[in-house]
Amino acid sequence: MRVSERGQITIPKRLRDRYGMNHNVEVEITPTDEGLLLRKQTVVEHPVDRVSGILDGVEQPGIPSDVDEYIEEIRGR
Repeated sequence: MRVSERGQITIPKRLRDRYGMNHNVEVEITPTDEGLLLRKQTVVEHPVDRVSGILDGVEQPGIPSDVDEYIEEIRGR
């Protein structure tokens, strides 16, 4: 690999595929004693994303399963 005039490098396709480095993936570069370490940046999952949708399809007594129904009910319509 070579560094371009603008400081860019091209990661070979076989390595991008192997390590899941698709377009728009952010990487972090860490200096080490041996040189530079390039790592795919870890995405921290938001706590809400972990529980989003877990109650879909679960019937709760007295609570409408449809959001629109629920809104209409609490508005008294």
